[in-house]
Amino acid sequence: MVPRRRGKIINFCSLLTYQGGLTVPAYASAKGALGQLTKALSNEWSKDNVQVNGIVPGYIATDMNEKLLKDPTRLRQISERIPAGRWGDPKDFAGPVVFLASPASQYVCGELLVVDGGWMGR
Repeated sequence: MVPRRRGKIINFCSLLTYQGGLTVPAYASAKGALGQLTKALSNEWSKDNVQVNGIVPGYIATDMNEKLLKDPTRLRQISERIPAGRWGDPKDFAGPVVFLASPASQYVCGELLVVDGGWMGR
């Protein structure tokens, strides 16, 4: 991308990019590092017309969260904190991905776009 002087990189981070989480220190560490890698590469490659950004999902109803979804106590605790009133769906990322991959985001560099139903706003 750099030699061609154009490109879009979209990394998928996590709320644990910002928060330590419970019982998942390796995952939280990796996602924190990915957030900083996104910013560092953006600093280096924006001048070459390569935009590097990230999407930060909140709690999404996927197989990865199956254990949480089956735990009535944790499901209630998490669900009550999401201002949108629901867990996210993979389809909720279509718009943000299209935006970050399109010319509409040409001047968006090093951003971590949170898509979490308002979780981080609390």
